Amino acid sequence: MRPRVWIPLALVMLLSPLSAMAEVVPLDRIVAVVNDDAIMQSQLEQRVAQARDQLQANNIQMPPERALERQVLDRMITEQIELQMAEDAKLSIDETQLNSTMRGIAQNNGMSLDEFANTLEQQGQTLAGVREQVRRELLIRQVQQDRVASRVTVSDREVDRFLAQRGENSNVAYHLAQILIAVPQSPTPDQVTQAQDEAQKLYQQLQGGADFQQLAVAESDDAQALQGGDLGWRQAAQIPTIFADVIPELSKGEVSEPIRSPSGFHLVKLIDTRGGDSAKMTREQASQAIFQRKVNDELEAWTQEIRASAYIDNRLDNG
Repeated sequence: MRPRVWIPLALVMLLSPLSAMAEVVPLDRIVAVVNDDAIMQSQLEQRVAQARDQLQANNIQMPPERALERQVLDRMITEQIELQMAEDAKLSIDETQLNSTMRGIAQNNGMSLDEFANTLEQQGQTLAGVREQVRRELLIRQVQQDRVASRVTVSDREVDRFLAQRGENSNVAYHLAQILIAVPQSPTPDQVTQAQDEAQKLYQQLQGGADFQQLAVAESDDAQALQGGDLGWRQAAQIPTIFADVIPELSKGEVSEPIRSPSGFHLVKLIDTRGGDSAKMTREQASQAIFQRKVNDELEAWTQEIRASAYIDNRLDNG
């Protein structure tokens, strides 16, 4: 019997198993309204089930059920806004790109596309259903590219400055995770204080032995919350400037005290480091690294902007 297929996490979180849709469910209700669209309880339950499976597969401790529901719904709300923007802009994904992505997912699972389709069917899904969800994910990425990455530039002066500052160790990379306690746009002093107090409380819990991944899933406002806050590997140039002086001083496994940024307060964990001993980074590598850092910074702020400008009625706690 084949193992369960592996689909990139950002895509997994969009999947809606057909088996779940076939079950008899109680009367549905609206859990959130996003501009002119509604998110239903049944949709949320499907996504929560997928998130739960993914957390178990990654050996991340399960947070309280209500916390997981809130976290998943928050991601769904952001996705819905981005998909609405894609529709308004009349964006589309061509068949060639979609086919290539599907083949790539199958290959990452060590399968042909036919084998991948057969395995999905055994798991109660269809290739057509997964294909549609992948299309939605690609649309979201296209919106982010058009609205965020297209505005980011890297000057020769920035590359010169980076290479001069980093020198021989410019290729060092850090495996990071974070918990973000966000503040709204133009926050009041009370809102900043409240977020800072919450971040400090979480820091104390971590110092007392709390599990970082579990707290990230339950409490973080970052887009990677459902991955336990894992940011993956970041080259030194990709680290936000506000973190640059803190992260190199952390020991492996250590968590920083809350770091203030325009987005809120960050608790950053250093999981591992690598590199630093090979040849200097080329100008092209430096430019790409700086570009990615800027995109990451802009994307975080942009996500807050689009949520602030949207009509969101979260009814989860009213049921």
